[in-house]
Amino acid sequence: MRIVLIGHPSLGAKLLEAMIQNREEVVAVFAPGDNLEKPGPLTVLAEEQHIPVHQPTVMKETGVLELMASYSPELGVLAFVSDLVPLALLNCPSQGTIMYHPSLLPRHRGGSAINWTIIQGDTKTGLTIIWPDAGIDTGPILLQKEVAVSPDDTVGSLFFDKLYPMGIAALIEAMQLVKQGKAPRIPQDDRRATYEPLCREGHAVIDWHRPAPEVYNLIRGTNPQPGASTTWQGQQLKIYDSQLLDTTSGVKAGEIISTGEYGFTVACGDGGILVKKVRPAGSSKIDASAFIREANLKAGMRLG
Repeated sequence: MRIVLIGHPSLGAKLLEAMIQNREEVVAVFAPGDNLEKPGPLTVLAEEQHIPVHQPTVMKETGVLELMASYSPELGVLAFVSDLVPLALLNCPSQGTIMYHPSLLPRHRGGSAINWTIIQGDTKTGLTIIWPDAGIDTGPILLQKEVAVSPDDTVGSLFFDKLYPMGIAALIEAMQLVKQGKAPRIPQDDRRATYEPLCREGHAVIDWHRPAPEVYNLIRGTNPQPGASTTWQGQQLKIYDSQLLDTTSGVKAGEIISTGEYGFTVACGDGGILVKKVRPAGSSKIDASAFIREANLKAGMRLG
C-alpha cells in the first residue's frame, strides 16, 4: 500500500522508523514547518532511506496538493502535526487519511488536548486514530487506546512517556487494519464532545485562592508549555515542577509558608504547593532553591 507520511519534523522520525521496520511502502514524506537549513530528524531519516521528502511551511501551500497526488498515494498518515491540513489533501489518497489525536475523542477536541486533560483533573486519557474530516477532530474513529493519568503526570511526562510511544504502535496497527480492509469508521458521539482552545498564557495564570489540587493541576497541565504564571514584586514568575501538599497553615492565599532545600511552599485557598522549579522574568528555568537565594525569599512574603 502506497503511503504518504505527514509528520512533525522531530516527532515523526520514530514513526517513520517503525514504518520502515514494518516494511511499509512509504512513497513520500512531508515535514511541514521543518527548518530548511537545519532539517529535523524526520527529514534526515527520509533522505537516508532515499524517500522523497518535502518541507512546506504549511500544507495548504500552493502546489502541495499536486505534489502529493503525483505519488498516487493509497493512504495518508498524519502524525503529531499541529498544522491544519486542507480537506483536499486528506482526501487525496485513494483510501483517505488517518490521524493521531492525544485524547479519547470526542472528549478534548482541539490542539491542546493533553493540557486540558490534566488541568481538568482527568484520571484517564488515551489516544484516538481517526479518519479526519473538515471539522476539528470530528472524523470517524478507527481505534482507541486508554492510559491512566498519574497524579503527578505533567504534559511532558504524559506525552513522551505514554501517549507518544503508544501512538506510534497504534498508527502501525491502524495501517495494518487499513491494508486488511478491516479498519472501521465509527461516528463520534457529538453529545459527549468537548472542545477547548489552544492553551495559552492567559489560561495559565495561577489564582492562589483556588484549592491546592486545582492549582497543582494547572501547574502540571501547563508544564512545559506555556508554563503556569504568577507574579513576584510586579514581575512574571513561571512555575514548573511542583508538589501538592496537604497543609493547612491558616495563612493568606499566595503567602510563602516556608523555604527550604527543595524549594518554597505557597499557601492556596485550601492546602499548599511546594514549588521546585521556576523561571523568573527575563531568565531561564532555575531550581527554586536558587531563586530563594537570588530573590532573598522568606516566609511571610506573597506571590500574585
